[in-house]
Amino acid sequence: MIFRFREELQNGEDVDTALVETMRHAGRSVIVSGSTVAIGLVSMVILPVPVIRSIGIGGMLIPAVSVLTSITLLPALLAMLGHRINRLRVMPKRIVERQDPTTGFWHRWAVIVTRRPVPVAALGILIVALLLIPGVQLHAAESQLKDFPGKGDAIVGRTVLNRAGFSPGVMKPYVVLVEHSGPNATRKVVGALERTPGVAAAVAPPQWVRGGDALVEAFPTADSASNSSSKTISRIQHDVLPAVQATATLGGVSPEDRDFVHAVYGKFPYVLAFVILLTFVLLMRAFRSILLPLKAVVLNLVSLGAAYGIIVFIFQWGHGSDAIWGVPGTNAIISWIPLMIFAFLYGLSMDYEVFMLTRMREEYDETHDTVKAVELGLARTGKLVTSAALVLMFAFFVLSSSPGTDIKQFGIGLAAGIIFDATVIRTLLVPSLVRLFGRWNWWLPHPLARVLRVPPAPLRPATQSAAIADPTS
Repeated sequence: MIFRFREELQNGEDVDTALVETMRHAGRSVIVSGSTVAIGLVSMVILPVPVIRSIGIGGMLIPAVSVLTSITLLPALLAMLGHRINRLRVMPKRIVERQDPTTGFWHRWAVIVTRRPVPVAALGILIVALLLIPGVQLHAAESQLKDFPGKGDAIVGRTVLNRAGFSPGVMKPYVVLVEHSGPNATRKVVGALERTPGVAAAVAPPQWVRGGDALVEAFPTADSASNSSSKTISRIQHDVLPAVQATATLGGVSPEDRDFVHAVYGKFPYVLAFVILLTFVLLMRAFRSILLPLKAVVLNLVSLGAAYGIIVFIFQWGHGSDAIWGVPGTNAIISWIPLMIFAFLYGLSMDYEVFMLTRMREEYDETHDTVKAVELGLARTGKLVTSAALVLMFAFFVLSSSPGTDIKQFGIGLAAGIIFDATVIRTLLVPSLVRLFGRWNWWLPHPLARVLRVPPAPLRPATQSAAIADPTS
């Protein structure tokens, strides 16, 4: 909104007119983009995990309050500042006040994209494909104890136990609750567990008995987060405990984490469908188009997959994680990380799409020329998108200084995803694909427009300049 307000002032408008134009265009974009962020976060309420639901509801309040502030307090401040908004410049005047969209780096790049859309799109697709290869190999699970970084008594104790030949499983044992049963049932559970492949020992101290209930601890032969331990958990849940004539339930850190993964990612398709459907309808109304929101949703999912590829390459495969952050390759991404990256990154990435495409739509409505719409839209939003992405990238990158592996993965995943989206997706794929799709970008048939309660956008004939540049436009 500040970018647009200053641009209107630079074009000679008075303060009141500049503010009206800012609210009409940039204010509307802020509402739409904030709504997409909120949709991505509120989708977490679908998942059957209270803490995830709380994060979703709490996170939704952030864009809600931000949008409310932007459409109430910010316009009042802009009206008060008026032309004084350009005083006390930090950057040189030529950088701050230059608003001519036909000059500067972003216009030159936009011209390259419109003249060579196929090579530019091919380059973007190649980069995305290289990152999607590791992205589809993401393994969501808790880290093994040997991969936990840090210092202190806990780390020293882990090293001593390892050197003494103790299984890492003693630090995260399985816990079995035996209910409404006598001592014989508890002994049967202990014996059955000790005979189970993958279990080193099982114990049931007398102090862990209350009435007819008892706790039994089983120590796996491998780290509780390893693949072999996962098979042992399944064996205990489905074969061992049902065979014992007692009411026994498996618990403990690792079984709980495994149940968390199944509960969350089993419902994740519903979350994905909810987010895609709502953002598609919202953007179809905002852009007055069928193709633009479809492309926005697909590219956002592609951007998300690329962000997964980056954290897999760094942390799961271990390329640079130890040298930079002191974390060895974990062979897994902590189970809640992919989910939270999706919730935050999907909406934040859509922000840039909304800003860029809204401006392109505005330019097309004035000129009815796709080439000019891409050039002017990218030239006017390129600096805005880059600046916003840098702010978010550094904010998230700071999280990687945390000692916890999970926060490192979360911070790097968001930081890398934001900057990748703002560069590869928004400067390569979005403008080149809009240029290639030509007049089909701006089409919204009458029946859909009537349902969405927006003016229809008929399929216009190609302009002469566009037809000369590309007969298919």
